[in-house]
This record gives sequence, structure tokens and C-alpha cells, in this order.
Amino acid sequence: MHSESMSKLLQEEDQLAFPKFTNEDALQLGFTIIDMAKKHNVFIAVHIERNGQPLFSHLMNGTSGENEAWINRKKAVVNHYNHSSAFIAERFKEMGTSHNESSLLPINDFQAVGGSIPLIIKGTGVVGTITVAGLTPELDHQYAVDGTLAYLNQ
Repeated sequence: MHSESMSKLLQEEDQLAFPKFTNEDALQLGFTIIDMAKKHNVFIAVHIERNGQPLFSHLMNGTSGENEAWINRKKAVVNHYNHSSAFIAERFKEMGTSHNESSLLPINDFQAVGGSIPLIIKGTGVVGTITVAGLTPELDHQYAVDGTLAYLNQ
């Protein structure tokens, strides 16, 4: 049984599935997320990969290598569990613990905080990650989700 927020996060993942996903989709999705950040005057790093291959990576002015490190830690969580990093954080929180305390995964490599969502292709499943870093975990997650929804609904 999942909490309301966990159920919402799972529903979100279902809504974010692509019919197909090309390299051009990665480029345009990346631009969509970056454009949203520009409209709100925030600086983020965005990374999109499929099957371990980076297809889009951009660090806006005002971001740094630290943001890249966070991208790697968040996407490692998605690659390990096949769910958004926010969902995994919530799952551990619901168990009365945290991912860092109880997952047995090295915290230098895995951080279950919002910002990375699975790249899902309908009929195939999880094939990669869409990751945002640079803001709070909640906002990073929201930019990944809202950018993906905006791109899918064009």
C-alpha cells in the first residue's frame, strides 16, 4: 500500500511515457526544460540519457561541476530502481528511514532526492533517465516532470 504522495509519483511516471524516443527527442526535450528554467530565471543542469548513452547534457550559466555530480547520483538511483529518485526517497521515508541510512548503496554514488525521472517508452519500459539539478530536490523533480509533460503534449 502506497501513501498518497507515492501513488501520485507512480501515476506521474505513467503519464510521462513516450511512444518512441529518438536522439532528436532528447535534444528538443532538453531545450524545453532549459527554456522553462529561463522563463523562471533559474539556473539548472539537465542531462538526458538512453541506454547509458548521454543524448543531451547542458549546464546553464550559474551551475557548476557540483550539479553534474548530483545528476550522476540521482540518475544512479533511477537506473538502480527504475523509478524516479523522488519516489525512492518517499518510499524510504514512508518506512521511517532514509535511502542513505538503509539502502546499503554508497551515498557518494546514490542520492535518492528529487530530480531524476525514468525515461519510459510505452511497451518497452525504462530505457534511461531525465535528470535536473541545481535547485531544491522538489523543484528539480518538478522541472523534469513539467518539461517532459510539456514536450509530450506539444
